[in-house]
Amino acid sequence: MRPRDDESRKGTRTKRGYPKFKKHCRSVEYKQSGWKLSDDCMFITFTDKFKSGKFSLYCNKETREDLFRSKINRVRIVRRADGYYCQFCLDANRKEPGNYTGNVIGIDLGLKYFYKDQNNNAVVYPQYLRKSEKKLKRRQRQLSKKFVKGKKPQSNNYHKARKRLGLCHLKVSRQRKDWSIKQARCVVASNDVVVYEDLKIQNMVKNHHLAKSISDASWYQFTQWLEYYGKIWDKAVVSVNPKFTSQDCSNCGHRVKKTLSTRTHVCPSCNAEICRDTNAARNILSRGLEIVGVEWNQGTVGHTGTS
Repeated sequence: MRPRDDESRKGTRTKRGYPKFKKHCRSVEYKQSGWKLSDDCMFITFTDKFKSGKFSLYCNKETREDLFRSKINRVRIVRRADGYYCQFCLDANRKEPGNYTGNVIGIDLGLKYFYKDQNNNAVVYPQYLRKSEKKLKRRQRQLSKKFVKGKKPQSNNYHKARKRLGLCHLKVSRQRKDWSIKQARCVVASNDVVVYEDLKIQNMVKNHHLAKSISDASWYQFTQWLEYYGKIWDKAVVSVNPKFTSQDCSNCGHRVKKTLSTRTHVCPSCNAEICRDTNAARNILSRGLEIVGVEWNQGTVGHTGTS
C-alpha cells in the first residue's frame, strides 16, 4: 500500500510513510476567534467549543502594555514540562539605537571552543547537557522502573517521574537558550560587522561520535540570535559558505589539506603557522567583508569575549 499523505508522495517529508496523529498535542493556536481578553489584560477566556474557561495571565508590566496598544494576530497555548504558557503574536517593529564601535569579527564555530575569532579570542561552551547527564540518567532509570508494559493508564508514580524528567530536560534547554542570547547580544553589541559560517548542521549530526556535542552546542540557535540583534541595532550580520575555510591559508590563499585532528595551520607557501580555528575565522571574515564591500585590515580589533 502507498502512503496516503500528499507530502510523502511529493518527497517533502524526511521519512516516507503514514503520518502519526498524536492524541496529546503540545500546542493549540487560535487566530482572531475563539478567545477574548479582559479589559485590563489580566485574564483570557477561551470561547471555542472546548470551553476551557477563564485563565489568569501572569506577565511583566512591559508585556501587559504591549497587549494594550498592539493588535493581536494569533494566540498560542503551549504546553511545557512546568505548565502552560500563552503566546501572543503581535505586529511590532523593534528598532533600537546601536552603539557603533568600528570593530568587525569573523566567527569560527567549534566544539573545543564554542567559537574563535580572527584575533584568537575564544569562548568556551559550558556544556549544559554533559553536566546534567548524570541527573538525567538517574531520572530516566526511575521512570523506566515505574513503567509497566501493557498497562493503560500508567500509575501516578510513573507520571510524577515523567514530569521530573521533563523538568530536567527543560532546564537544560533554557540554560542553552539563555547562554546563546547573552553571547549573541554581546557579539553584535561589540562589533559593527559580524560574519559567521553557515554550517549544515543536519548533515554534521550524522557523525554519531559528535552528534550529542553538536546538538548541545546549539550553533543554529546562536546564529539566529545574531541575526535578530543585527536587525534590531541595524548592524551587518553575514553568513558565508564554510567550504575550505579551514584548508585555505588566510595569509596567501594556498590550500593546505588537513584532517580534523590537525589543530595547527602550517602553510608551506608562506611559512605561516597559526591556530586552525583562527585561520578559519580570518577566512570567514574576509569572505563576509567581500559581500558587505568593506576592506579589512588584520590589525582591526574585534570582540574580546565575555566573562
